[in-house]
Amino acid sequence: MQPKVMMKKKNISASKASLILFLCQIVSALDVPLDSKLLEELLQPPTITQQSPKDYIVDPRENIVIQCEAKGKPPPSFSWTRNGTHFDIDKDALVTMKPNSGTLVINIMNGGKAEAYEGVYQCTARNERGAAISNNIVIRPSRSPLWTKEKLEPNQVREGDSLVLHCRPPVGLPPPIIFWMDNAFQRLPQSERVSQGLNGDLYFSNVQPEDTREDYICYARFNHTQTIQQKQPISVKVFSMDSLNDTIAANLSDTDIYGAKPVTERQPVLLTPTGSTSTKVELRGNVLLLECIAAGLPTPVIRWIKEGGELPANRTFFENFKKTLKIIDVSEADSGNYKCIARNTLGSAHHVISVTVKAAPYWITAPRNLVLSPGEDGMLICRANGNPKPDISWLANGVPIAIAPEDPSRKVDGDTIIFSHVQERSSAVYQCNASNEYGYLLANAFVNVLAEPPRILTPANKLYQVIADSPALLDCAYFGSPKPEIEWFKGVKGSILRGNEYVFHDNGTLEIPVAQKDSTGTYTCVARNELGKIQNEVQLEVKDPTMIIKQPEYKVIQRYGQVSFECIIKHDSTLLPTVIWLKDNDELPDDERFLVGKDNLTIMNVTDKDDGTYTCIVNTTLDSVSASAVLTVVAAPPTPAIIYARPNPPFDLELTGQLERSVELSWVPGDENNSPITNFVIEFEDGLHEPGVWHYQTEVPGTQTTVQLKLSPYVSYSFRVIAVNEIGRSQPSEPSEQYLTKSANPDENPSNVQGIGSEPDNLVITWESLRGFQSNGPGLQYKVSWRQKDVDDEWTSVIVANVSKYIVSGTPTFVPYEIKVQALNDLGYAPEPLEVIGHSGEDLPMVAPGNVQVHVINSTLAKVHWDPVPLKTVRGHLQGYKVYYWKVQSLSRRSRRHVEKKILTFRGNKTFGMLPGLEPYSSYKLNVRVVNGKGEGPASPDKVFKTPEGVPSSPSFLKITNPTLDSLTLEWGSPTHPNGVLTSYILKFQPINNTHELGPLVEIRIPANESSLILKNLNYSTRYKFYFNAQTSVGSGSQITEEAVTIMDEGKEDWKKEIVNGSRSFFVLKGLTPGTAYKVRVGAEGLSQGPGVRSSEDVFETGPAMASRQVDIATQGWFIGLMCAVALLILILLIVCFIRRNKGGKYPVKEKEDAHADPEIQPMKEDDGTFGEYSDAEDHKPLKKGSRTPSDRTVKKEDSDDSLVDYGEGVNGQFNEDGSFIGQYSGKKEKEPAEGNESSEAPSPVNAMNSFV
Repeated sequence: MQPKVMMKKKNISASKASLILFLCQIVSALDVPLDSKLLEELLQPPTITQQSPKDYIVDPRENIVIQCEAKGKPPPSFSWTRNGTHFDIDKDALVTMKPNSGTLVINIMNGGKAEAYEGVYQCTARNERGAAISNNIVIRPSRSPLWTKEKLEPNQVREGDSLVLHCRPPVGLPPPIIFWMDNAFQRLPQSERVSQGLNGDLYFSNVQPEDTREDYICYARFNHTQTIQQKQPISVKVFSMDSLNDTIAANLSDTDIYGAKPVTERQPVLLTPTGSTSTKVELRGNVLLLECIAAGLPTPVIRWIKEGGELPANRTFFENFKKTLKIIDVSEADSGNYKCIARNTLGSAHHVISVTVKAAPYWITAPRNLVLSPGEDGMLICRANGNPKPDISWLANGVPIAIAPEDPSRKVDGDTIIFSHVQERSSAVYQCNASNEYGYLLANAFVNVLAEPPRILTPANKLYQVIADSPALLDCAYFGSPKPEIEWFKGVKGSILRGNEYVFHDNGTLEIPVAQKDSTGTYTCVARNELGKIQNEVQLEVKDPTMIIKQPEYKVIQRYGQVSFECIIKHDSTLLPTVIWLKDNDELPDDERFLVGKDNLTIMNVTDKDDGTYTCIVNTTLDSVSASAVLTVVAAPPTPAIIYARPNPPFDLELTGQLERSVELSWVPGDENNSPITNFVIEFEDGLHEPGVWHYQTEVPGTQTTVQLKLSPYVSYSFRVIAVNEIGRSQPSEPSEQYLTKSANPDENPSNVQGIGSEPDNLVITWESLRGFQSNGPGLQYKVSWRQKDVDDEWTSVIVANVSKYIVSGTPTFVPYEIKVQALNDLGYAPEPLEVIGHSGEDLPMVAPGNVQVHVINSTLAKVHWDPVPLKTVRGHLQGYKVYYWKVQSLSRRSRRHVEKKILTFRGNKTFGMLPGLEPYSSYKLNVRVVNGKGEGPASPDKVFKTPEGVPSSPSFLKITNPTLDSLTLEWGSPTHPNGVLTSYILKFQPINNTHELGPLVEIRIPANESSLILKNLNYSTRYKFYFNAQTSVGSGSQITEEAVTIMDEGKEDWKKEIVNGSRSFFVLKGLTPGTAYKVRVGAEGLSQGPGVRSSEDVFETGPAMASRQVDIATQGWFIGLMCAVALLILILLIVCFIRRNKGGKYPVKEKEDAHADPEIQPMKEDDGTFGEYSDAEDHKPLKKGSRTPSDRTVKKEDSDDSLVDYGEGVNGQFNEDGSFIGQYSGKKEKEPAEGNESSEAPSPVNAMNSFV
């Protein structure tokens, strides 16, 4: 509940200001019965809560009810004035006042006449603390007079001429609504050529023969009396040029020259308004209507412009075929010259309307109720604006302040009343009147001086329960005047609570930002002021949080299988948890296949529909946790598919039993195409508002072919039906016939009503407009009402056109408003709408969070705490806090770099957060800002913190150079991220022999300031593997590995020489030993200059040295046995084939050969059915070795060139028609062996089989 706003002298102390603000809040809270005893005892001046509108038009046939309701303590008494003098209701038997109310009831239905009670009424509510007055309520009875009798001559007009049919309705109160109809009560069609003006007249830009009729009737509808008056029918006869020529010809001799002029086209001429200029005055906030109707042939088209400016966007509408310009919610900025231009093919005409926008008074700052303690100061401010500027006058208890009893504490200064050192007798109700020639505003605001001892409204021994590590809020709602001071104690005799671990709110609430188990206990709240002292105890219990210790996991299951999700929880023993399972954030299907256990969910006979996300939610009375997992359903083994089809569309739609709000629809179903129809979907089209758009109406079971449909008023209905089966939806049926329902009041009000300010001083009220068929009738509008919540203000209302937004200006910053939007049309209002709560615009927060503390958890993680800002300084919806943090410098490098700020956002009223991803051994700064819907508030002072050391990253590089027979030189770079002070480097290395085994591991510790090392006493021609990492005081970082080889001993190996053609630039070395280091040099021989010239030497190594042992599969006993069994089986099959062939057994192939003896079949030599001798060519292949070692001394293995041809399964292997093998076994195709460790590869299983055969 928002406190009442008040203004005070600049010299008032801050403590007194907070006291007055608090008292305002408590007194305004008396509207809500927090404590009934308190409400009964506190005195309060009267406040008008309900009154009739200023201009009150009543139905002369019904009783007149003039409302006046007020509240106060003691309850106020009521009196009335009529036309400025006291109205004694006791002397009039027809006038009564409701009990405990000031509402008057004038009994017209028992013989009274409403005209006798016309006048200006004003209500006064009075008690011992003051008197409040209502607005001047002008009572006028509605009038709906008959048309005066007049003789109407028939209108005879030539085709193409213009015509105006005057309506001239009787003067009624309020003015009637005009429309034109015929004798059949059907509205006359209107268009760009024929239309009704704002004055009710019917304008014809040019008449056509079809305009001839005798029943042009003007109707006037008087809404207050619900009566419609009819003008006498007007006759119009249009003479076409053809008929006129025939008439002339019949009356002239054959020798006469005759003939009426044909229809001539004319340039536009304005029918209304007349002349070239006119003026228009409209009031601020009203709807501006400007009209231009032109005559001409062809029919002119109207266009509107604003001279020297643009038509206001989003507020401009065109009506009556653009003949009417409509601007809603006009303001002074809309003043200016508006030009309408009527144009056709022959020319144009224009008219300029000079618009002046005046303004009745409107509030800038309305006076607010003021609650003070004796001896305090305060002020009432009344500021209003208007055009012309309104006059401000003050009244005290309904009497002009100039003649009211004097009060020494009161001083009037224009639009402000200043109070100094008030006493209880200073209590009164003051009225501010702001008026100009266009209206007035009247506001009541009381000054209530109270002296009350402290009271605590929170129930004694109230129990609060919270979860550990979450905030705890202990209430101490209090009241007193002067404002009491609040203190909190833990325990009955504990010391007063102070320190950063507590937050003390202005409303008395004690907040423990992070409650721990030891926070459990009794807390005592003490309230004291100069008139007394009172205390109250509350209890706090801190519970363990609820956790899911075994979460559901992602599952993939085949269709028709079974799946189970686990959800095992741990919770406080005193809390009772409930477990809920959801599928795709909705309830589980109502299906017996879903079995919910104590800590699991099982789904039996899974189908495709079960695919989705399953969530386990655990709720207690204090907290809630959840975990989710995805279930993916895959297809089971394929089964024969059965094809079904969608149903055919229904047909023969028929409407029967037409009523105002219902109709019966029947149809004939189409063919269901082997899949039963499960339901029918009925859709409708509104041909009046949304032609061509189909909407869902209802659906019925597939066994039903008729349905009773509920209808809305003022809708042109057409229906269609769609059949649905398991395969899908049919095509829609053909539409039914159209059915137009009658108009009625709206049944519903706009939805999604919201009030959200876009600026600090406004309130933007939005809503979702009713759709066309929801309007129930023509002339849809909205009544927008608002008032400030928890402030004794009356509703302010405006009626706007069919729009979806209205902006209220001049509001205080971020205060709640009660809002309601009611629909109405030409027939009346919708039911009373529900009220919603909105807020005026937000402004940026005023203060920064205080007491920012940082706790460094480890080298990459820190926790930051802060105190929340007072909610009243947020000036908006608290969205959370933002923590800005950035690295200042690395403590190990002492070098600054570009500052990259990082931002973390913590939602809600959270007062701590974790900062992840920090760099070890670095200096950081951070600040905290509060965030609302408008943006960020000021930053807190920068807080500096440092992260401790961490383990370093791997060294940036490791290079091995200068290999010799027994030494290698190692060079390295320091870690890119030392993350602290380096203490040393760790080098580990081990040899790798020719059988790929790793030798013993040697470890060396190297000082941190070194960057190279020469390893000596190594073995020659040996590969070594090195592991290298850096260390800080925290530990070792990740390592980097490298391999290198010492060179071969030249004294033990002779140089080998190969002669190469002088034209070649490369040579392949063969027969090398795997895993061995070699030196190579190239020399030129046969040069005429002298002996051979040697190039520089280079070192390389064959094959990659592997750190693991490979197993030769050909030497394994199980593999040899398997190959023997396979070979034996093949041998047996071959023997059986030969035996059957030798016995003359006929196979399908042989039968064909016998039947078709082909003399050209020659016996084969290689393919004659005998087997050539098998030779394992692989045993004789030379082992080809050799490489060209790149500069990085790595050896690349060539891609394998294996293929099915190599293993006798290619072109040489063929089968005959009976499936027997007639090809020749072929040995493995000779190929180049891969370079490197070729000899260590396991032999091919196929070759092993062939060798056995």
